Parts: sequence; C-alpha cells; structure tokens
Amino acid sequence: MSTIAIVGAGPGLGAAVARRFGREGFAVALFARDVGRLDALVRELGEAGVRAQGFAVDVRRPEELAGALARAAEELGTIEVLQYSPVPHRDFMRPVLETGHRDLVGPIEFSVYGPVAAVQQVLPGMRRLGRGTILFVNGGTAAVPQTERAGTSIAFAAESAYGHLLHERLAGEGIHVAQLVIPGAIAAGHPRKDPAVLAETLWGLHRDRHGFRHFADDLGSC
Repeated sequence: MSTIAIVGAGPGLGAAVARRFGREGFAVALFARDVGRLDALVRELGEAGVRAQGFAVDVRRPEELAGALARAAEELGTIEVLQYSPVPHRDFMRPVLETGHRDLVGPIEFSVYGPVAAVQQVLPGMRRLGRGTILFVNGGTAAVPQTERAGTSIAFAAESAYGHLLHERLAGEGIHVAQLVIPGAIAAGHPRKDPAVLAETLWGLHRDRHGFRHFADDLGSC
C-alpha cells in the first residue's frame, strides 16, 4: 500500500488531502501537535474507509519529526508522498522593521529545518521505491514578500529555494517535487481555494508531475 505523509494535518486542507489520496488507495500518516485533533481526524477517515494514523509532533523539533516519519513508514508502509503544509504561527508575521534576528528563529525552524528533516527522512524510501512526490504548500509570501509579514516572507523564500533545488536534483530519479502557493486564506466554498478543490489540485500535481511552482489563485487575492 502507498502511503502519504501530511505534515501539518488539520480539519481543513489536511483532512481534504487525506480523503482525496485515501480514495486512491493510499494509507495516510497525519502529523500535527494537537493529539485530540489527530484522533478525531483518524476516526473520521476510518469511517470513510481510509486507513490513517496520527503522530503528535512539533515541526520545530527536527529530530522529533524525523522519528515520527520513521515510525509512520514502519507502521503504514514506505512513504511515497510527503506533503509539508503546517500553518505558520501568527507571531511569525511581524513588520520587517520590528523583526529582529531572534524573531526569525521560529520561522526558520518551521519552514527550513522542518522540511529539510522531513525530506531527508523519507527520501531513502522513495529512492528504494524508484518513485515519489514531495509537495510544499505555502502562502502568497512565498512568491511575493510583504513588509508586514517579514518572518514568513523570509522563511518561505528559503523553503521555496530548497524545494526548487530538490526539484532539479531529483527529477531524474523519478521523484517529483512541487510547490503549491495559496494566496490569501483557504476558504470553504471558494471556487479555487476550498479545501476539497485544493486537495484535487495537489492530487493533480502528484499525478501529472510537471513543473515546480504552481498557484492556487491569482496573487492579487492575498
């Protein structure tokens, strides 16, 4: 059975992606800090016939995240798809002139150390499979930095660069790396940013395997 690991799983996008990939026969490994939310999501997916398991983890602790991904692979099967999509903390979004060097520790841990640790953990398994997909999901500041959101603007830029480097390096090994930029808020009922619509977009990125950066909506919708 193929397994997707969703880092930053919640009741919105994470749940929608779990259901979409679950319909295709994937087992689902869910990673988030809130144990209660994870348990509820696992129950919901189980009722829908999706095999799922939750792992409580803080993405700002890279070794903890890597260990949880290793357990997921042991218990559910080799991770074929990794989605890195945790929601940034509000305190990462200070104006640039109010952002000191210590204020960037959290954003960098969140958007650089976390994804690097996750990729390094799952990559050997993908290479053994001879295939895999790595999906980065970011807000609009990944493409257009904003002076009022310095932390995410800086950290998302670094995450984007890392993802692009992976895209170029791993394409020849059958491992596709893509980024979905979601300008503005995810919104139920929105024609392009409803969670189910975004989940379908992410499924398409995994299936079609072309290009690195993709946009869920126009950048003017930020």
